[in-house]
Amino acid sequence: MNNLIVIIAGEPDSINSEIIAKAWRNKRKLKNILIVGNHSVLKRQIFELGIKIPIVKIDRIKNFKRQEKLFVLDVPINFKSTLKINSYEVKNYIFKCFDIAHDLAVKKKIIGFINAPVDKKIFNNKFLGVTEYLSKKNKCKNNEVMLIYNKKLAVVPLTTHIKIKEVTKKINFKLIKTKIINLNKFYFKLFKKKPRIAILGLNPHNSENKSNSIENKIIKPAIIKLNKLKVNIKGPFPADTAFNKKNAAAYDVIVGMYHDQVLAPFKALYGYDAINITLGLKYLRLSPDHGTAHDIIGLNKASPQSLINTINFLNKIND
Repeated sequence: MNNLIVIIAGEPDSINSEIIAKAWRNKRKLKNILIVGNHSVLKRQIFELGIKIPIVKIDRIKNFKRQEKLFVLDVPINFKSTLKINSYEVKNYIFKCFDIAHDLAVKKKIIGFINAPVDKKIFNNKFLGVTEYLSKKNKCKNNEVMLIYNKKLAVVPLTTHIKIKEVTKKINFKLIKTKIINLNKFYFKLFKKKPRIAILGLNPHNSENKSNSIENKIIKPAIIKLNKLKVNIKGPFPADTAFNKKNAAAYDVIVGMYHDQVLAPFKALYGYDAINITLGLKYLRLSPDHGTAHDIIGLNKASPQSLINTINFLNKIND
């Protein structure tokens, strides 16, 4: 089963069942996909959408078979009348799904896993998101890198889901050096090439090159050190011009100081044609580059393309 891929079904109150069913159907009945989630919920939600695919419940991974059926490693969930994310039962269920996938990946029974979207409310402010939760489980806190990847360009936010007023406190020489070294290392491991990296400043126009700016005091010294370590990185560049066609074409990855600094222009360019890859873990973890889409649940309007992209990526990496 060394090329088996797990998809965590994720949040029940979402479009996840829909995109899983459509991805499996559109990929001509993939035989190396195993779903970790609740069989009853998945089967009912897919049936209600009118999507007809064969779904098989199993209680252990050794019962998986390479057949044209969607196999579900069943994770029990105790609920009465709701699947809402704020319920204690649903939160425990989602964490259990992640723990199962994590254990399978650590034991190398799967090549990696994809988690369908979850609402960050499950973390109760203990973790900023899935990236941070998995870095803690992998004992690599602050070494993880969130890479939003499209074959034309990728972006990395140095800080993830934190308030803007807290970003400046987080940016320091050590953070930049550690994150960029890991980005460089794992990018090469995945894509067999050293990335051309551009890093942005924090302030508008790089704070006009003032001597006491974060760009001059922290970012530039980090770039000098990284260049000495043979990392191909340049900057800091003003964020307002970094994503124009000429500038973006010169780099493989643009690194920003905070989440929306790079995600907003990236999604304006590529929409949801991207995948979220967590670098620095003991295994490959990916997710579609979109959320739970509560506004279209049950309407049969969700696109599985980002999930299909993650499946294709893992299969290609395993070739």
